[in-house]
Amino acid sequence: MTFVLTALAAAVAVALELLEAMVIVVAVGVSRRWSDALWGAAAGVVACALLAALLGPLLAGLPREVLELTIGTLLLLYGLEWLRKGTLRLAGRRARTSSWHEFEETVEQLAETTPPPVKRADWAARIVAFKGVLLEGVEVVVIVAALAARPSGPAPALIGSGVALIAVLAIGVRLRGPLGRLPETELKYGVGILLTSFGTFFVGGGLGAEWPAGDLALFPIALVLLVATQIQVRRLQPPALAA
Repeated sequence: MTFVLTALAAAVAVALELLEAMVIVVAVGVSRRWSDALWGAAAGVVACALLAALLGPLLAGLPREVLELTIGTLLLLYGLEWLRKGTLRLAGRRARTSSWHEFEETVEQLAETTPPPVKRADWAARIVAFKGVLLEGVEVVVIVAALAARPSGPAPALIGSGVALIAVLAIGVRLRGPLGRLPETELKYGVGILLTSFGTFFVGGGLGAEWPAGDLALFPIALVLLVATQIQVRRLQPPALAA
């Protein structure tokens, strides 16, 4: 069951991050030139690959207790932030996330700059595409590296990431329709619960805690997080929205 949970956490987290990166690259390609969009995206991928090549062996060389504490801390950093934003969005305290809205914002941002002549590099477009891929890609690398460094092996994290890549490419074929129907806020909230649960579990193990029932302790941890955040959602909702 933990294999499935790990693969699910990796798949949804990676899919959402890749989707946001793809939306930015597509926005750059549509509003400016595809060559510059792909150039910036490729540079971002290379930077993320270098980070992965550095982070993977670094985590693999750590003692078990230190490894659990390290990956638990990394997962908590990302999980708690996703959970915080998801709780606020479900409560109506922040705008719901929308990749299509981000697409439109990127197009508007580039419309404010003057494109260079055809034979010159469009550095404004390249930088936007590079930053989009790099910022989302760093999260992908850290989350996947942390989940793959689990003592039980990297298989579930890698399988989940592969499924996410295929799904995002499929969405990319027909971008607007799938983006409009995708419940991104709920998905990110769910990923926040999963990553925070894994982070709590591994930090506890790294500190010497003996979890009852082993990996099955992930389920009560996730349940406690779900109940606590749903209570917060109800408390934070404006009266009109709660009614």
